[in-house]
Amino acid sequence: MPYSPMVSRVENERVLVLERVFDAPRELVFQMFKEPEHLKVWWGPRGWELPVCRIDFRPGGVWHYCMKCVDPNQGQFYGMESWGKGVYKHIAEPATIAYTDYFSDAEGNENADMPSTDVTLEFVELDGKTKLVNRGEYISPEALRTVMDMGMLQGITETWDRLEERLNQVK
Repeated sequence: MPYSPMVSRVENERVLVLERVFDAPRELVFQMFKEPEHLKVWWGPRGWELPVCRIDFRPGGVWHYCMKCVDPNQGQFYGMESWGKGVYKHIAEPATIAYTDYFSDAEGNENADMPSTDVTLEFVELDGKTKLVNRGEYISPEALRTVMDMGMLQGITETWDRLEERLNQVK
């Protein structure tokens, strides 16, 4: 079955909104963002794994993770690690997760040279399917451009393709 398309738009020059419909119940899609055993399977673009994924899923809690490129065909990226840290601000299960996303190091120290993102995930029930709305707000238009230039849209598209594959495995 082909993937449903991801729709993206920029608002106010610093807010990126991504939407996609998944053929899975809202509670299951929400669970995919909550539990490390699921995130380890699907988070990140193709050819990347999540060898580290620690989650304290509560407001004020931290999600600390490492994405590692395991695909030798990705050339200069092969073997590269990319650490991230999310700090949860608001959770309303199974409807909303809000967090601030940071680039970090292995100890969880935030990288001040890279832009952070205020992310709100909204899980919308659609007759047994789920529309996922990801709203990422950046500090400036330049910060949004920085992550776009890093290939973020392709990375998120591949990540959400992997999410759909995981949902098809477990539903």
